[in-house]
Amino acid sequence: MRLAAAGDLHVKKTSQGALQPLLAPVNDHADVLLLCGDLTDYGLREEAAILAKELNAAVRIPVVAVLGNHDYESGQQEEVCRILTDAGVKILDGEAYEIGGVGIAGAKGFSGGFGRATLGAWGEQATKRYVQEAIDEALKLEGALARLRTRQRIALLHYSPIRGTVEGEPLDIYAYLGTSRLEEPLNRHPVDVVFHGHAHHGTPEGRTSAGTPVYNVAMPLLLQRYPDRPPFRVVELPEAPPSETEAALSIARQTASSKQPPLVERPAGPSDRH
Repeated sequence: MRLAAAGDLHVKKTSQGALQPLLAPVNDHADVLLLCGDLTDYGLREEAAILAKELNAAVRIPVVAVLGNHDYESGQQEEVCRILTDAGVKILDGEAYEIGGVGIAGAKGFSGGFGRATLGAWGEQATKRYVQEAIDEALKLEGALARLRTRQRIALLHYSPIRGTVEGEPLDIYAYLGTSRLEEPLNRHPVDVVFHGHAHHGTPEGRTSAGTPVYNVAMPLLLQRYPDRPPFRVVELPEAPPSETEAALSIARQTASSKQPPLVERPAGPSDRH
């Protein structure tokens, strides 16, 4: 399974025709396209309609996506979801989705800081509400991860779960680019790879504390770092080895087959003729 991932497309009312040449090569490079939020610039239904046309014109492989903070800007996120869903895009918001034997857990995520700098739920009610939003998004991700039953699993986010992939941005805004609260469910429910966007000037690659690869696939970052490549990251998942149960069943089938008596051909009798 070849996965192509990109985020932060920021489609505007004037973007008609601009995205097609950027995304058209994805059909030759990947089996699935993953979009990591900020699909639109102001979260307008008009922008979503343009994006839907661009995707339908350029992309021939399945598309799975999460929303980003920009997609909520105008309070039309439900319309944005509806338009993109009608265009064939699978939007995840705390759901688990399986395609081609690969499980995808998707959520927008939220901000709040990393490590010892993670904001705690203490003090004013406004601060507690802010922290609760981060906790709620982490719980969405955890619920989606817990429902996956595939051996190969990926996480799709907008906000970063680690500090490593936001490095390169101004230090003052790190806390607004993601939170370690999103890393906790990833460590409890391991995945093969994590994709996110949001940090336009961050670092393309990092790892969770458990060693899981994390890719920042914000399109502005990819265009800047790799100007000679299409603006999406391609990761190929190798074929998953059989589980212990599947291996045992396969051995049992082979053993049973070897014990079967050989087939003996016999002449067809009257009742065998058609």
